[in-house]
Amino acid sequence: MGNQYEGRCFCGEVEISVTGDAAAMGFCHCESCRHWSAGPINAFSLWPPENVKVVKGAELLETFAKTDASHRKWCKNCGGHVMTEHPEMGMVDVYAAILPDLKFEPEVHVFYGEKVVSVKDGLPKMADVPEEMGGSGNTLPE
Repeated sequence: MGNQYEGRCFCGEVEISVTGDAAAMGFCHCESCRHWSAGPINAFSLWPPENVKVVKGAELLETFAKTDASHRKWCKNCGGHVMTEHPEMGMVDVYAAILPDLKFEPEVHVFYGEKVVSVKDGLPKMADVPEEMGGSGNTLPE
């Protein structure tokens, strides 16, 4: 099983558990994530779906899919964002902020071409996403 991390929505009525190691961690700058999170950057941690379990409050989770690429989930009780399923990638983004014990170690900035805030941290800045995630793999200057 390996590592296990617990997370919860804003009110605590939805609880999730993730196991193992995240497949990727980083920052997303796309317009959809910015709009959804009400912030300039979204910190993500991607997990295989079989490593993400809702352990409490599944009946409180609502889903919205603006596109087939992202099925965003939140608690209908408090509105707290929990995760986004990415069926085309075969991954689930559990927002890093709701996993307090996860050591967040970002590796990349994705959709940096849509940024509204510049970040100088030495990490790769992808125009969209890495090739292995279905993107162009093109990088942009910091």
